[in-house]
Amino acid sequence: MTKPNLIVILIDDLRFDETGASGHPYLKTPNIDRIADEGAKFVNAFHTTPLCSPNRASILTGQYASRHGIIDNVGRDAMSHRLPNYHLELQKLGYETAHIGKWHMGNDASPRPGYDHWVSFRGQGKITDPVFWEDGGERGVEGYVSDLLSDRAVEYVRRKRNKPFALFFAHKAVHPDVQQKQDGTIDVSTMQGYVLPERHRDLYKGETYPMRPSVRPLEEVLVQKPAWREVFELRKDPSSRAFLDAIHVGTQEEIRQRAAMMASVDEGVGRLLAALEVTRQLDGTCIVFLGDNGFFFGEHGLGAERRFAYEEGIRTAFFVRYPKLIPAGSSIAQMVLAIDIAPTMIQLAGGKPGAHIQGRSLVPLMKGGGSKWRRSFLIEYFNESAWPWIVGMSYKAVRTEHHKLIHWVHKDGVDELYDLERDPYEMTNVIGDAACAPVRKDLTKDLRKLVAESVGL
Repeated sequence: MTKPNLIVILIDDLRFDETGASGHPYLKTPNIDRIADEGAKFVNAFHTTPLCSPNRASILTGQYASRHGIIDNVGRDAMSHRLPNYHLELQKLGYETAHIGKWHMGNDASPRPGYDHWVSFRGQGKITDPVFWEDGGERGVEGYVSDLLSDRAVEYVRRKRNKPFALFFAHKAVHPDVQQKQDGTIDVSTMQGYVLPERHRDLYKGETYPMRPSVRPLEEVLVQKPAWREVFELRKDPSSRAFLDAIHVGTQEEIRQRAAMMASVDEGVGRLLAALEVTRQLDGTCIVFLGDNGFFFGEHGLGAERRFAYEEGIRTAFFVRYPKLIPAGSSIAQMVLAIDIAPTMIQLAGGKPGAHIQGRSLVPLMKGGGSKWRRSFLIEYFNESAWPWIVGMSYKAVRTEHHKLIHWVHKDGVDELYDLERDPYEMTNVIGDAACAPVRKDLTKDLRKLVAESVGL
């Protein structure tokens, strides 16, 4: 049997509903939607650590952050050269491998093990006129980064080769233009905000995104979520405004600008699909599309944020096109995770995922099976100092199909429990309800088990 080509398209900071196929009210993404419409929408897809560097490492290793060690956005360059990256396995299975785009595990742009072809940049990179590492060294390139990366992805898939390829294609969009220091903090002096290509500067002007019910006044949020009291107080400091104001946090303009940035991404996806089609590779290629973490539009008082365990932070758009296994128009309801990508790619390549991999191959779900699937999963976040107001906000959380328990590691008496069936927007914390005591007990037991397993015990 011919091995499929494998492509993962990863969008930075993409919220779960920031595609047409996942329900955005005005954003048009016809090419991304084609992946969903001609394949499967995984409608309950999640991140286990909703933050750039940890989750990228989780996607590549199939492991929880507790296991692979990239726990935050600190410049862990050396560790990112030693990850048990699934592309190393694909090379052993006869694949030509490529990484094109954002790496963001450390500020080192040099090639990582596991790739025959490498195009990347330091840390967050730049949106306009970036510096790429390609062809053995760094050089400045003129243009808009989404277009430049798409150029390189298209050129790569059009190459003639005598073996299957695996491409990890990681956009910088829709992340704002800002530079991160080696300690994980943001250099606010570099903040340029969302930068749109000139052709899309006025795209979606005047459009309105209807806010979710959980966008509530802070005093209402704190009644249900007392863990956030100190955070909200610290964010009032004038020094926080330099970043928040630059990206229009909590406004319709922020949402519009992000949508306009996605237009250039979608154009590039269209060019990539066309290149695969003209080279007669499209139907022999498994294409996975997702984001690297969620994003908040003011829900629960959170803006310019993605780290936290509420649905807006952990959910992702997740589409897979591979007609040899997936009927067009499929909708898959089981809870799938970003850590499931690595074992899926290895199995599709003809290999067997190693015991160190904690995700599960999605191939059974693609084939219409998966009746014995996961009933819960761990979400974890580790203390960091990227912003002064989030210090001490570590948590471990467990989500099932019906409930979510959030345990705040550094805080006492402020844990949260949500009945997701009755309260899908997580507005009513039922941690203290006597009727919910049995559920809380069961979830606590499950969380302890998941935390132990996450570190490999």
